[in-house]
Amino acid sequence: MDIGPPRPAAADLPVQARKPGRRRSRLLAAGLVAILALGFSLRWLHWQFTHVVLDDARVASDMIMLASRVPGWVQDLPRSAGDRLGRGDLLVQMDARDSALAVEELEARLSGIAARRAELQARLTLIDRQSASQGQAARAKLDSARAALPAEEAQRRFAEAELARAERLDATGAGTRQRLEQLRAGLDQARQRVISAGAEIRNAEAQLAAAEAARQEMQVIARQLEALAPQERELTATRDRARIEREDRTIRMPFDGVVDRIFVDPGEYVLAGQRIMLVHDPAEVRIEANVRETEVRFFRPGTPVRVTIDAWPGRVFEGRVDRVIQAATSEFALLPNPNPSGNFTRITQRLPLRVRLDPPPPAGLLRPGMMARVEAEARGEGLAEARDE
Repeated sequence: MDIGPPRPAAADLPVQARKPGRRRSRLLAAGLVAILALGFSLRWLHWQFTHVVLDDARVASDMIMLASRVPGWVQDLPRSAGDRLGRGDLLVQMDARDSALAVEELEARLSGIAARRAELQARLTLIDRQSASQGQAARAKLDSARAALPAEEAQRRFAEAELARAERLDATGAGTRQRLEQLRAGLDQARQRVISAGAEIRNAEAQLAAAEAARQEMQVIARQLEALAPQERELTATRDRARIEREDRTIRMPFDGVVDRIFVDPGEYVLAGQRIMLVHDPAEVRIEANVRETEVRFFRPGTPVRVTIDAWPGRVFEGRVDRVIQAATSEFALLPNPNPSGNFTRITQRLPLRVRLDPPPPAGLLRPGMMARVEAEARGEGLAEARDE
């Protein structure tokens, strides 16, 4: 059966027959690429209109400048830049021999004042007891002498009366000469006993006065004890000041941190207030940026932001605006920018802001000075909040 002429193979088809299929494939691929490019372009444009990016951002921390409060020689410097230290670790040891000797001298003087106080207190106690016993004895002796004086005076008056009677009898011849002489001797003895009793009274009074004078000496000793108190306070304050000076010659790490830079070498003489070392706390880092004044309304305190670090590409850190400084950076310039000529060029100013990372990054991951970018959504309520404020 005749089935006609044979069909040519695909390889034998002319080039003109294959061109329409290839053209359709290329057109389809070009259309797909155009659609993708348009989609990415629209997405980029949408992101540009709905987000604000701050390229002028850095990782920051509180850089603590450690200085010496007292002048002296650097005796030991066991740390190097980059060391991680704990709170209280030794940083710098300065020569403290003079301060140590001053403390010992003042402590010796304070010990001398303590010994002097103990001596005065012992004397005070001794005089108190002695004067009390002497006063009691003098009072008892005075009471006894005062009690004996009337009896001696009575004996004297009796002797005078007896002598007078004997003299009258002797004048009449009834008395004897011997009796008269005895009565005269008895009267002299009675008079002497009266005088002795009076002397005993005066002696007892003198002893009582001496005991009271000793009591007055106690007041003098008490004043001396009181005078020791301000001297002791003065020496104590001077000793405490010397101790502080001795302790200030040992500089320790104020927190868990990192040594960033050292400005002195062992054996160098430093002055009071001279910087010695720069340290910071790696756990307390933040992001600082400068926002244009035309975009500051989008960075209100508490606004969520996204932070990327140049040192860690592909890693995103979440954070919030902590605060916005209430003055532009130009206000802190060393040289002011007056405009007396009247020529004026408007320049967009920048305001510093701080971003707090939440959650905080691991300690040491971000280091002060690293470059960063801060992104925030350009929300419309930023302007409304600014108007409300």
